[in-house]
Amino acid sequence: MTVKTMKAYILLGAPGAGKGTVAARLVGQEPLVHVSTGDMLREAVKEGRPVGLRAKAFMEKGELVPDDVILGIVRERIERDAGQKNYLFDGFPRTHEQARGLDDTLASFGARVNGVFLLSVPDAVLVDRLSGRRVCQGCGAVYHVRNMPPRIEGICDRCGGALVQRPDDREETVRNRLVVYRRQTEELIAYYRERGLLFEIDASGNPDVTVAGVRKRMAAV
Repeated sequence: MTVKTMKAYILLGAPGAGKGTVAARLVGQEPLVHVSTGDMLREAVKEGRPVGLRAKAFMEKGELVPDDVILGIVRERIERDAGQKNYLFDGFPRTHEQARGLDDTLASFGARVNGVFLLSVPDAVLVDRLSGRRVCQGCGAVYHVRNMPPRIEGICDRCGGALVQRPDDREETVRNRLVVYRRQTEELIAYYRERGLLFEIDASGNPDVTVAGVRKRMAAV
């Protein structure tokens, strides 16, 4: 089914940029379907759908799921709504090849990428956000040693479980993740910038201000 009114937006940003928080607030304020390919991938595997079984075979080997499988899951999601809704892609596409595949998928529905919002945060802030994060071993609640500390240091307010720093959140690991992220997304960001679709949004401060900035740009495209 071809629908000319369907719109698609993309949120990009380094680890710790706040994509999940911004996406959740945007969906609460705008008529958008939040598309997280990671969540959809796990759902497809759990439900045993053909595309999920293909993905599972790679995941069990510890290999990256091929672009065509990821794009198949995205197509399934759009087809479920008959292409009649607007979509917010969170952290996808990750590569130039995925971006081109998404363009082809959207074109088949008579749609295109309307705007790409790059959440820009200085490395020092990203490192602080992630390295200061603590997670409850019991219930999974998330805290920050300075921005959102528990009432009792090292103890979860909700269940009394121990708060720990995940290996991925250690400072040296965070800095390496940022290097990898920039290397992987350099071509992708250039691809959207050259097409006039990329908008950099300052995401270093209050999430409400970041969301307002995204919404302002969204209204213009």
